[in-house]
Amino acid sequence: MDPKMYLLSLGVIFGLLRMSSCNRCPTGYVKDRQTKLCVDDDECKDSITYCGDNATCFNTVGSYYCQCDTGFKSTSETFTAITGQCEDINECDKEPDICGQNYDCFNTIGSYYCKCKPGFSSSNRTSCEDIDECATNVSRCGVGGTCQNQPGSYRCDCHPGFHLYGDTKAPCVALNCDQFQPDNVTKQTLPELAKELTFFRSKCLALKKTTRGGGSGEMLLEMLLSMIDKLLSSGPLGDNKKVSRLLALTENAIFMVTLLLKEPRTQMASNHTEVEILVNRSTVPPQGPVSLSSQYTRLDTHWETAAGAIDKYPGFAFTSLLSYNSLEKSTNGFFHGMGKMSQVRGYQIISKVVTASVSNRNTRELQEPVTFDFSHTQFAEKGKPVCVFWNASLGGGGWSPVGCTMVTSNPNHTICNCTHLSSFAVLMALYDIEDTFELQLISWVGLFLSLLCLLLCIATFYFCKSIQGTRNTIHLHLCISLFVAYLVFLVGISRTENKGACSFIAGLLHFFFLSAFCWMCLEGVQLYRMVMLVFNTTLRKRYLLAAGYGIPAVIVAISASVNAKGYGTDRHCWLSLKDNFIWSFFGPVCVIIILNVFFFIITVWKLAEKFSSLNPDLSSLRKIKTFTVTAIAQLCILGTMWVFGCFQFEKNTLVMSYLFTIFSSIQGILVFVMHCLGSKQVREEYSRFLTNCRPQKYSEFSSNKSSNSQAFRSSDYTGESKI
Repeated sequence: MDPKMYLLSLGVIFGLLRMSSCNRCPTGYVKDRQTKLCVDDDECKDSITYCGDNATCFNTVGSYYCQCDTGFKSTSETFTAITGQCEDINECDKEPDICGQNYDCFNTIGSYYCKCKPGFSSSNRTSCEDIDECATNVSRCGVGGTCQNQPGSYRCDCHPGFHLYGDTKAPCVALNCDQFQPDNVTKQTLPELAKELTFFRSKCLALKKTTRGGGSGEMLLEMLLSMIDKLLSSGPLGDNKKVSRLLALTENAIFMVTLLLKEPRTQMASNHTEVEILVNRSTVPPQGPVSLSSQYTRLDTHWETAAGAIDKYPGFAFTSLLSYNSLEKSTNGFFHGMGKMSQVRGYQIISKVVTASVSNRNTRELQEPVTFDFSHTQFAEKGKPVCVFWNASLGGGGWSPVGCTMVTSNPNHTICNCTHLSSFAVLMALYDIEDTFELQLISWVGLFLSLLCLLLCIATFYFCKSIQGTRNTIHLHLCISLFVAYLVFLVGISRTENKGACSFIAGLLHFFFLSAFCWMCLEGVQLYRMVMLVFNTTLRKRYLLAAGYGIPAVIVAISASVNAKGYGTDRHCWLSLKDNFIWSFFGPVCVIIILNVFFFIITVWKLAEKFSSLNPDLSSLRKIKTFTVTAIAQLCILGTMWVFGCFQFEKNTLVMSYLFTIFSSIQGILVFVMHCLGSKQVREEYSRFLTNCRPQKYSEFSSNKSSNSQAFRSSDYTGESKI
């Protein structure tokens, strides 16, 4: 033995013995319990403690080292500290061709596996071969397309007149240009649109001669918005059938245009419209939320709603939102779809009208509701907004709340949920009057009784020849005017669905209510003449008719020529409040009341003078006094009614609403009480009529007392000057 090696071995042995004797072992060694000597410590008996996961431990004398398992790597080939160095090796990235041709590589923890690419299959598990999709489904591209097989895929080539519905794998469909053929309905309701539709259809037919749309989708969309601009720039359409036709044509055009759009997202705007369209072309049905917006509206829905049933998905889905900047002016007033609410509330559109469309044609009952966030076009501090849609089947078209609910609202925004798709907007109740049932009950009962009483008055003044005279002629036509006015009011005040008929009703009400005031003014003139012109009570009938009906006719004619649109509002068939047009009624009424007050003051003053002079015709003066008091009471009641009526055009006037309703509905009853039941001659005529007695002839001042002046016993008295 080499002396040096011998000495070294002895040194090691003596060193170990020395350490053993000192009760300490070096690192990597442990003391044996039996021999009490330091022996090697096997660290690999607990490899996870020393090497961690995905690694193997290798023991050495006095130490150890670690190596990563197959499929894992570390920063160094070996290591001895647990620092998590062993990381998975992505074999698919390291060797892209590790699986071979037509395979897709899928990495796993510590390994990988291979699978045939879509469009390929493996029959022998050694190679992937192409699948001929065109052979497995001959109708894959539809009747208008030819299927061309490609490695791992296929392509649809469309015939002339057909276009791809989705991507290159989607069926080819024909463009339906016939839906843009102007029919008789369009020519009658929208003649200005017929020419535009003809041009639009010609462009559609030209596209049918090609196999690809190119950029034609954007061109057709621009044409569509231009057509809508031309139609709306001339002002409100004024007919619900026109609105329904426009909305239907727009929705169909959007559906066709989206087939030809190149980009997945298209936005376009014009003077009267804004539109945003999202298109998804893929073989897999799209999923997830989708949002579209315009300046005043936001639409939130899901791609599942747009795509429809998975088993019927054609490889194409779209959703669109088109906002009209001024269509609300054409649709304001068509609230007959609101049911009974439209009769007791006034509504006005406070948002933009929008049309929401999706590729799924079955949108009558959506599983997931769509959400609209409308910005108000006017501040809505009070009243409850209503979410509505345009229902074309409601008598030509009208707003309806069916299927739409309000989620939340503040003065600036309203959020709506709807379970179907169409054209939508938000309505605001202009006057949210409580206790409307009580008001309606008062109106119905009161007006019915008033009409009955006015009819009795008319029959009394017309058929009772014995009491006829100038004053009763005035009362007859006063009752006729009120009867017709209340009848028209009861039947047509809420018939706002037809603008033309509503304007006509408003004109009739304007005329006959003014006529009633004119006849009251004529009664004041007659009383004035009776006192000032020595009981001159006769006015020629033709002059009375000319004044009682001619003056209102002139006022209505002038008002209609100045502002014909002022007749009929969105709420009622009455005069509009815009531009102070209501003063075409209140102005003449105020003048008539002032004139009557003047005549009554002079009459009462002269009566007081005659009473003070102990005029021998005291009985006649007392009758004139009674006539005057009755006429003043009549003027006060009817005038007071319209004072309360002025407040009907303000908000929060429930008390005024009740007062106006009560006074207006009992007018006929009061006229019957004052001019029929309050007249002794009329009561006697009623008594004779009921007892079949012979009627007695009366003059304006006749009396059954023998003390009456001889000058007033007969109606043949001719001491009156005739006009």
